[in-house]
Amino acid sequence: MLSIIQAAGWPIWPLILCSVAALALVIERGFALRRAQVAPPGLVDEVLQVLRQGVPSGDVLSKLAANSTLGSLLAGGIRLVAQDPRCSETLLRDGFEAAGRSAAHQLERYLNALATIASTAPLLGLLGTVIGMIEIFGSQSPGGTGSNPAQLAHGISVALYNTAFGLMVAIPALMCHRYFRGRVNDYLHDMEQAAERVLHHLLRMDRSGSKR
Repeated sequence: MLSIIQAAGWPIWPLILCSVAALALVIERGFALRRAQVAPPGLVDEVLQVLRQGVPSGDVLSKLAANSTLGSLLAGGIRLVAQDPRCSETLLRDGFEAAGRSAAHQLERYLNALATIASTAPLLGLLGTVIGMIEIFGSQSPGGTGSNPAQLAHGISVALYNTAFGLMVAIPALMCHRYFRGRVNDYLHDMEQAAERVLHHLLRMDRSGSKR
């Protein structure tokens, strides 16, 4: 591996840094976007079961907010009812939407950075290719009588290694970005549906625990 890096020349070092950053982002997003971390199965039913007994206390809402991203969203809306039992439907919807925007921002964290690496890595590889081509032309003697074989071989290796490594970094980064983007969209859809269910339940309550 070290011999490959030496043959690729200095242009490969930015690509190595990009590959390390991309790997770190993929691992971080892989853990952060787990189902149990974002929207645990059955959480909405548990919340609705608690709401049938009345508006929960602040301690219960704090535990709900710390449970997951979905829990934080639902707690943000329910907290409005706890603070003002007669708050309007418009105020409730605004509260859920604000909590939803915060949740979306949290889920989309670092995805732009991963997309930037996916789009930048081929350009860095192209830069290495151009530098290698410059070395290839530089290997030609001024009089056109011959070329420096060592410099010619080094220029070719710089060009090819950087092109290949740029694609090796960009392709997995792009695939992971698309995968995580799809997961985030699915989570946001599920969270929107969950918020609607809880919102409708809150609107049917008399805000003291019994249904209207």
